[in-house]
Amino acid sequence: MWGAPQGKVYLATGQHDMRMSINGLALVAAEVLGVDPIGEHWFVFCNRRRDKIKILHWDTNGFWLQYRRLEQGRFQWPKDGADHGALEVTGRQLRWLIDGLNWQQAVAHQPMAPRAML
Repeated sequence: MWGAPQGKVYLATGQHDMRMSINGLALVAAEVLGVDPIGEHWFVFCNRRRDKIKILHWDTNGFWLQYRRLEQGRFQWPKDGADHGALEVTGRQLRWLIDGLNWQQAVAHQPMAPRAML
């Protein structure tokens, strides 16, 4: 995986055909999710069996497409009744999802603003 996302991370809820290429996934991001795929945002797509994901990301002058297939287990993909939509998550939640954790119920230390020590 290439670093941490600079923009927002969108999970494309529902199931998607993993045969789609960059152009097809960019079209889903633009038309179905309503977000311009050319920017800092990351778009994450999952198949019906929840054992494959693709991450689409624009970088300077072209798209990156990362593909991951699990040999065992499933991703903890959101159980959304709608076939298509976008769910915004943090970069940390995306890492949890990729690592196989239940990112929707994970409790992590919350970031704090720096303050002076007395």
